[in-house]
Amino acid sequence: MAGLLFESDRGGGRRKTGRRGREEDRDVRLSKSMSYALRHGANHMGLPLSSDGYLFVEDILAHPQFHSYKLDDVERVVATNDKQRFKIRAHPEDGRMQIRANQGHTLQVKDLELKPVLAGSPDCPAEAVHGSYMHNWSSIQQHGLSRMRRTHIHLAPGLPQENGVISGMRRDCDLVIFIDVPKALADGIEFFWSENRVLLTTGNFEGKLPPVYFSRAIRLKPTRSILPL
Repeated sequence: MAGLLFESDRGGGRRKTGRRGREEDRDVRLSKSMSYALRHGANHMGLPLSSDGYLFVEDILAHPQFHSYKLDDVERVVATNDKQRFKIRAHPEDGRMQIRANQGHTLQVKDLELKPVLAGSPDCPAEAVHGSYMHNWSSIQQHGLSRMRRTHIHLAPGLPQENGVISGMRRDCDLVIFIDVPKALADGIEFFWSENRVLLTTGNFEGKLPPVYFSRAIRLKPTRSILPL
């Protein structure tokens, strides 16, 4: 797959120098490439994805995109990923190592072991947060949040700097929209917890969370301010 562009390989930033910096850069490349394969590109790359979203690690490592990596590299990236994007396991029948992404798929995955959120249960948050960017606010304010090509809309149980919040939005977001989860549940919209504590929803029949479920919206940068809904 020479020349294949990975969607998550975009972005820049100053590279670290020295051996440690090179190792970190290499791990970042592996993490991004695995994210693409497991969330979006397995079929295009000829990798056999199971119904619960797993690929055999040996199949990934046999692909030309991953030829320079070994099982130890994969295990290290899984263990050190700050957002816990991946899960690795031994296949229950033959013990071969498998890996999957915990959420973020555009590929259709039926059995992600998501935990349904029930109204009134201890793990049902009063609010959840979606991170975005101010240049999207006009459209979001009018049409709501959309899952677009992904299977779910991603929400976090709080802002990234709050205790226990490890994933659910990008760190450079300058807009956060708070969702009234109990209100949406009461209207039949389903929510699920992923294994790395990202709150997921497919939204309504159009794949959207309409603005009626927004409880507040805040611009984070350059100064924090409350936005009119």
